[in-house]
Amino acid sequence: MKLGFLLAAFLSTASVSQAATLLFGGTLSGAAEFPPNLSPGTGTFLITIDDVALTMFVHAEFSGLTGTVTAAHIHSGTAVPFTATAGVATPVPTFPGFPLGVTAGVYDAPFDMKLSSSWNPAFISANGGTAVSAFAAFMGAATTGRAYLNIHSTVVTGGEIRGFLVPVPEPTATGLAGLALVGLALGRRRRK
Repeated sequence: MKLGFLLAAFLSTASVSQAATLLFGGTLSGAAEFPPNLSPGTGTFLITIDDVALTMFVHAEFSGLTGTVTAAHIHSGTAVPFTATAGVATPVPTFPGFPLGVTAGVYDAPFDMKLSSSWNPAFISANGGTAVSAFAAFMGAATTGRAYLNIHSTVVTGGEIRGFLVPVPEPTATGLAGLALVGLALGRRRRK
């Protein structure tokens, strides 16, 4: 009974939050740079955006860089999806608190995209002059494969590893309900 109530509460919350939450993920590599490089560095990232509250949460993990980190940020928007380069959209010279001077690390940070401090001033100026208009331009680029996360290093100053933001589908309420039913069935089998 308690589990059913919790499941119902979770599903009702999940369907409400899906309306405003967008997930973007990607893999970081030297081969994805422009021009490509032979860096053995790798990484992954997940960016969670609430397009109603205008917030963004960045999670990135990386390792194996040939140089130490000098900067990391999101660039937006390339002229052609998944290729070429673009200017920096997020704070310059780097994300606040990003691990610098290392070859591996983890980064987790929230951003209020309504604040000018969450953007590169040049990106704001080029995209309507406000943080909200910059957010709209950024979302247009992110949802069409024209934004990327880049980590720069002392060895490859133009960017050692990067990855384009790719939409990550969220589980649907139907899919979550199906998973919950499978979990309940397995739980019942274990008890018997």
